[in-house]
Amino acid sequence: MSDYKMLIGGELVEGDHAMDVINPATEEIFATVARASERQADEAIEAAATAFPGWTEVPLAERQAKVSQLADAIVANADRLARALTQEQGKPLAEAQGEIAWAEGYLRHYATLQIAERTIQDDADGLIRVRRKPLGVVAGIIAWNFPLLVACWKIGPAVIAGNSIVLKPAPTTPVTALMLGELCRDIFPAGVVNIITDANDLGGYLTADPRIAKVGFTGSTATGKKIMASAADGLKRLTLELGGNDPGIVLDDVDVRATAQGIFNAAFLNCGQVCLAIKRAYVHDSIYDAMCDELARLAEAAVVDDGLAQGAQIGPIQNKAQYEKVKAFLESARRDGTIVAGGEVIDRAGYFLRPTIVRDVTDGDEIVDEEQFGPILPVIRYSDIDDVVARANASPYGLGASVWSSDVERGMSVADRIESGSVWVNQHVAIGPHIAMAGVKSSGLGVEQSEEGLAEYTQLSVINVARGG
Repeated sequence: MSDYKMLIGGELVEGDHAMDVINPATEEIFATVARASERQADEAIEAAATAFPGWTEVPLAERQAKVSQLADAIVANADRLARALTQEQGKPLAEAQGEIAWAEGYLRHYATLQIAERTIQDDADGLIRVRRKPLGVVAGIIAWNFPLLVACWKIGPAVIAGNSIVLKPAPTTPVTALMLGELCRDIFPAGVVNIITDANDLGGYLTADPRIAKVGFTGSTATGKKIMASAADGLKRLTLELGGNDPGIVLDDVDVRATAQGIFNAAFLNCGQVCLAIKRAYVHDSIYDAMCDELARLAEAAVVDDGLAQGAQIGPIQNKAQYEKVKAFLESARRDGTIVAGGEVIDRAGYFLRPTIVRDVTDGDEIVDEEQFGPILPVIRYSDIDDVVARANASPYGLGASVWSSDVERGMSVADRIESGSVWVNQHVAIGPHIAMAGVKSSGLGVEQSEEGLAEYTQLSVINVARGG
């Protein structure tokens, strides 16, 4: 008997299989969850397909009300969800509580959204109206770094637009998604929301199924490419929010201490396991040494511990496979640069590394060119603004970027030259449900959040009527 069941067709069901969930802070099993077979994935898709025609006829105000009810249910279960989130994902409890609050806030904003019908022409010659219709069944496939928040990113706009959904969380963080399924069961009509789990073996099955009209995916670029290939035969709609190698460009006029704190926070949020985290900091030559010293001071002072421990600021890496990848990046940093803070595996149970600052590296080094997705920040020296813009743009990624300057206008002029879906000035990872989020190049396809993100879950339809003779 599993501790958490899947949601299929309005029922909480055991899986044909089961799988253990590891707490990355202890390397011990903390839950056993239901795991779906292909048969159960098929049942979930069929349940969503059956529910879709009725759900799409439900008035928008009622669909919005259901999403608001889900936000209410998350608030009512916030403590339980936050603790489970820390245990499965590893992030400190304060960050887990923040993720719960974000999930609630995003859902509440989704519940205010609508895409109005638009009239292009209405005269004696004719009537032309543009409207958007739901697509059908959506497959939502999510990553392990923000398992509850990203689940809500998929469910909210999908059901507001009138679609039904089959959601699949990452195998290493299925618990809070399944808890969300318990809440959805009591809110949505049977089959509108379905949540199944796998061992990384059902993604292709979902994306290739002809009943799936759209795939919304958050995760790695490599997996995104596989999903795109799998969806090609059916020409499925895709939203792909993929990896990034976000640059933070620090100009020569900043307050070093204050800016270092902002850079550090944006680099080491969730142990650096954030697609939009700063992955490479470009610092002007005139303040390079001072910035490296201050970043090193912050890294050495950070409290690394089990996310449930009092005072923990940085938790473990989420899973063993990622832990091994990040340890390899440490070797690259040690080979190519100078580690001025961290660089150590912590001798204890769990996937813990000290937050690491590496200086004296440059473009072409693995630690700079590749997305670390862990607690390592390379700091790169530059002297010419045109050169650093070119270096920042040379990456195949383009998810987020930031420019830091005491002169906002100067910062904005540099930001305007960066090839990235989001570019911030004097901040980073400043996202919200009302702000469109899109990647360029290898960082993704389509838009999430805001009315533009909602539109991704719809089909454009034009009604064109002739009048008169």
